[in-house]
Amino acid sequence: MGNFSKKNPMHSNWGSACSDSDWGFGNDSRFGNDSRFDSHSKFDSHSKCKKSCKVCKSDDVSACKCNFKAPARELAAPLNSDCVLVNSVVGSKTVQKVAEAVFPFTAFDPDIPVGSIINNVAVVTGSITRNTSIIRDKVVNIGLVAVTITVTFTPPGSTTPDTATLTTSLLFQEHTDFPGACPEDAVIESPFVIEGIFTQAGTPFVGADGTVTTAAILVKVILRTTITVTRQVIVDSHGGICDINDRRCESPTTPPTSNF
Repeated sequence: MGNFSKKNPMHSNWGSACSDSDWGFGNDSRFGNDSRFDSHSKFDSHSKCKKSCKVCKSDDVSACKCNFKAPARELAAPLNSDCVLVNSVVGSKTVQKVAEAVFPFTAFDPDIPVGSIINNVAVVTGSITRNTSIIRDKVVNIGLVAVTITVTFTPPGSTTPDTATLTTSLLFQEHTDFPGACPEDAVIESPFVIEGIFTQAGTPFVGADGTVTTAAILVKVILRTTITVTRQVIVDSHGGICDINDRRCESPTTPPTSNF
């Protein structure tokens, strides 16, 4: 700002913010007879100064219209490219998976006697663990569903029901077709939703000695999830797309092996 004189704080080396007439010292030298503002203008010497500053004796404080702008934010490091890295969706689909197993009567605690009448089978599910991998055109899942199985039964020759329990896990493994998917793509699975739990007593079971018995119970859990396969690509300012790895879908010389 300029240096203000002691006589008039609104006068500086560059002039005054208001004219002499604004301060009551005579005609406004800025708006003479040849001015584009005529004598009827609201800026004439007979009216109070209606300018957007309080120092000009303005009665209308709202005349001050300020347009504040925040300072531009500077990036920590300037970008050296107008390209961006995005995830392209290769495919997305909702699928069902089946976790099931057959358990002999001897697997429960206490053992269910052979010939017992199965009154009810209740299954309570727990945590679900899964491992996912991609091979060419397929998504492979392997996982476990924790379950607690409670069986209400009536032993042979008795009329009093009894209960037996078993805490274990059910295995599921599925492969889902995804045309165009490649091993280096990424896969996202939504949380599993349990759609149904099914049990059936009297299911055949092959024992360790090779004998077949129907003193067993089948437990089946239906799971639903949505699988989405994505791929990182580069997009330029004109909308052109290129893969960050243009050889990701080349067939490997040896089949891939995944240790979950």
